Amino acid sequence: MQKILAIAGPTASGKSNIAVQIAKKINGEIISMDSMQIYKGMDIGTAKVTINEMDGIPHYMINIAEPNMPYSVSDFVSKAKEIINQIVNKGKLPILAGGTGLYYESLIYPFNFGGAKSDEKIKNRLYEELDKYGAEYMHKKLMQIDPIDGAKIHQNNTKRLIRALEIYEITGDTKSNTTKSNKNLQYDIDMFVLDIDREILYDRIEKRVQIMFESGLVDEIKTLLLQGINFDMQSMQGIGYKEFKDYFAGKMTLEEVKNLIILNSRHYAKRQITWFKHYDFAKFITPQELLNHFNIDNE
Repeated sequence: MQKILAIAGPTASGKSNIAVQIAKKINGEIISMDSMQIYKGMDIGTAKVTINEMDGIPHYMINIAEPNMPYSVSDFVSKAKEIINQIVNKGKLPILAGGTGLYYESLIYPFNFGGAKSDEKIKNRLYEELDKYGAEYMHKKLMQIDPIDGAKIHQNNTKRLIRALEIYEITGDTKSNTTKSNKNLQYDIDMFVLDIDREILYDRIEKRVQIMFESGLVDEIKTLLLQGINFDMQSMQGIGYKEFKDYFAGKMTLEEVKNLIILNSRHYAKRQITWFKHYDFAKFITPQELLNHFNIDNE
């Protein structure tokens, strides 16, 4: 089984910087596990790692998709597996770095969404409920049943939303009711999850959002809109982008947008932490402890 390393954790925890330091130390190359950094032209709002920050370490799965095109999890898994093999063939260690839980889930376990058979009667009733009450109502329903699965399904992705609810009604069980162990893992993975004090993390999130605005986030989004990208597209559902919809509709001020991005980022960080606690093989560790683990002096 192929050995890989993973540096995971919540947004703004410093994953990219630490992954580069470790890659330099152990002769590794980095595969981004961020579902937003795949898009070209979406750099500021995704806090995309820069050439300087890469410090000579090859990074993959960044800038690989056009923002006006859909990009599926299966697309990601297929390409990431190819890259893992390429890195291994060069005699180097693949290092996964990022915080998109569904990307990890789909890469390290056999990719199979819901093994339960479909029940047309249940599915039709759920779609009638969707039509009557709306996607937001159905998503809240899923979050009450299974917050782990609900966190990774956007309410606009009604097909997956209904399927998750259907599986629960058919089996009486949720997809994420048990802790993910090393059973059936596709790789021999060492996963480290950066563990940062909640208040310190929130402060880092706030500072990061402030830097995004100072670095030209508004202009970045204006450019995307001029290129024909709109807020209904998959690429614009990410935090740091979707919040601008009401601003460009004249319904929110920039300050309100900024505060909403900070709030949504905090909520997302909580969901990420919950997600990675789902893996019993993941090691929660402070950034300094992780650097010490690899005998790296903090830069």
